[in-house]
Amino acid sequence: MNALQEKLFLELRQTKVEIENSLKNKQKKDWLTKILEEELDDINCAIQKLADGNYGQCEISGEFLSDDLLKMVPTIKSVKDSEYLEVFCKKTLH
Repeated sequence: MNALQEKLFLELRQTKVEIENSLKNKQKKDWLTKILEEELDDINCAIQKLADGNYGQCEISGEFLSDDLLKMVPTIKSVKDSEYLEVFCKKTLH
């Protein structure tokens, strides 16, 4: 594991704990529960990839994703997923 991967691993583990605590403390399921559960699944998948040594590798092409992309979205699974990032980014107002 390189330095970037170690940093991302720690961030992923911390986020995992935070989400698990949020889910545990929720009184009832709502629209946010599904989002948190999906994010938790993505985090667990990324952590497993780090453990297996194939973190950062595109699940479709096998090519390695850029460090910049992994820093922005540590749970990204493929280059194709990066095409949807603009949907989640704020656009500046002119």
